Amino acid sequence: MSGEGTPQNLKNAPTNDAADIVLSRIEAVLFISQEPISLRRIALLAEVPEGTRIRNMLKKLNARYEKQSSAFRVFEVAGGFQLRTCALMAPWLARLHQFPNEIGLSQPVMETLAIIAWQQPVLRATIEKIRSVQCGEILKHLLEKDLVKIVGKSNDLGHPFLYGTTKKFLHVFGLNRTEELP
Repeated sequence: MSGEGTPQNLKNAPTNDAADIVLSRIEAVLFISQEPISLRRIALLAEVPEGTRIRNMLKKLNARYEKQSSAFRVFEVAGGFQLRTCALMAPWLARLHQFPNEIGLSQPVMETLAIIAWQQPVLRATIEKIRSVQCGEILKHLLEKDLVKIVGKSNDLGHPFLYGTTKKFLHVFGLNRTEELP
């Protein structure tokens, strides 16, 4: 199958459009990726020889989006990069589609997750002391959702587990590092 948009034709595009072709390939990789993607992986998939150029190309792509008043931007999230809709578009997107609560977190679960995020690595006993309630089932729920993980064991009596957040936590909450927590 041979068409205008085939990879072979994009590889052999005229050199005066080479930068635009590279930007388009990077954009396509970001568009199709459902998870944040590393600079190295973007370079590999978009066939960009110099991985260090990718960060500059992402800035150019964002400048293009900004100039066009696009609803999209490339965001650095959870140690990678992802194409996302700008926050300003949220009211209009909500009108189109009622978003289900994908991760389904209740208030007690959110409180527990916040404690873990801020105090990590943290013991279950510390979480329970702060919340003044048992949190075994909540921790189990957060572990199942892959928002929390066991990051080690304490030297305290019985060597209880220490809990911390995961890359999925960063991804879900649009953070690159936990230091970005409000």
